[in-house]
Amino acid sequence: MTTLNQAIEETKIAGNKAFVPYIMAGDGGLETLKPTILKLQQMGVTAIEVGIPFTDPVADGPTIEQAGERALAEGVTLRKVLEALASFKEEIRVPLVVMTYFNPVLAFGLEAFAKACVAGGVKGLIVPDVPLEESEILRDTLNPHGIDIVQLVSLTSPPARIARIAAASQGFVYAVTVNGITGARTSFTNDLSDHFARLREASNIPVLAGFGISTPEQVVSMGALSDGVIVGSAIVKALHEGNLEKVEALVSASKGVLEKSTL
Repeated sequence: MTTLNQAIEETKIAGNKAFVPYIMAGDGGLETLKPTILKLQQMGVTAIEVGIPFTDPVADGPTIEQAGERALAEGVTLRKVLEALASFKEEIRVPLVVMTYFNPVLAFGLEAFAKACVAGGVKGLIVPDVPLEESEILRDTLNPHGIDIVQLVSLTSPPARIARIAAASQGFVYAVTVNGITGARTSFTNDLSDHFARLREASNIPVLAGFGISTPEQVVSMGALSDGVIVGSAIVKALHEGNLEKVEALVSASKGVLEKSTL
């Protein structure tokens, strides 16, 4: 059992759904990274997805893209983020999952990147522009360092491909709940129950729902279909606005406690 698996399993044993917030590293300056991670950790999140700003974020919606632009304007890079994480690694108690694109990893150098991830306490990696068929290079380099490669499954994936992705994914399966890029949604398609049933049957590791989840009610409804949720744009927006009450409401929903918020 990997560190990510164990964290999600412990959340389930406690009677809760996994909650993984996405943050854009360096949005507001790299000095915000430590207090943001420690605050989310204090709120009781299961793991934290740390986004790396990139100039061509093909999977990101406008909220995350704008956060990335703000971070890039602050001079934030993949290397600087990993160095910052390493500086307070001993204070981090939840698994960190880095979300980046392949070009920065390639420019860093795969082995050097793996070692920097270890130094920063990173336990998982999401690279949305590397398809399953090309992901072996990441697994071969990162797995020996104890870092999981998380695979994404789209709504349009046929059953045979779902089975292959579920078998290859590590830590958890990232189940994309919408067709398209990230961003808050007011509603989802009606056939998600069947989709998640197929996914959970095909996978022997947790299945987490992500993309478009932006309210406590959606955390509850998507959590009912899966082992937990990943919330990105809503968290990024709330942190940018300094609205910690909204963040707390989203986290609390995964524990079955819907708090009043300023939504």
